[in-house]
Amino acid sequence: MSDLPVANTAVANAAVANAAPSSLTGLLVPLADRNLLLPNVAVAELITYRAPHPVDGLPSWYLGQVAWRDLRLPLLSFEAASDGQAEVSPGARVIVINALGGRPNVKFFALLVQGIPRSLKVGSDLKRLDVPLAPLELDAVDLGDAHARIPDLVALEQKLADSGLI
Repeated sequence: MSDLPVANTAVANAAVANAAPSSLTGLLVPLADRNLLLPNVAVAELITYRAPHPVDGLPSWYLGQVAWRDLRLPLLSFEAASDGQAEVSPGARVIVINALGGRPNVKFFALLVQGIPRSLKVGSDLKRLDVPLAPLELDAVDLGDAHARIPDLVALEQKLADSGLI
């Protein structure tokens, strides 16, 4: 009899642990020509934009390297990588992205952004937009007061690898 409450508690805890969350925290990231929606955990840090040291002969989406915490990170323009143009506005910043590709020597890379990302809760009722997607975009969503694109961060990291930049 004394095992019953423990067993019921364990079952209840397992059910709670396996339940899908009703919302996630995301970041609405402003770019020059669109907004990206990223999970909060994908971003390691937001840093001040410093002009990177460009290297001749590399793709237009690769802007150079930026210094961050004793590391040199590749800085990318998402817009240029997905068939747009790189642009640096007066409010430009850099977000450091946690690498997801499983490469032991690549833990982070950086994206140029055009302002300060805004934190928001994203629920399961998120509305998809029926719009053409650019390369490196997985989906488009309506956030009520804004539209956003969901980037393929793994494919972006693979693009770096395919170009021999990581």
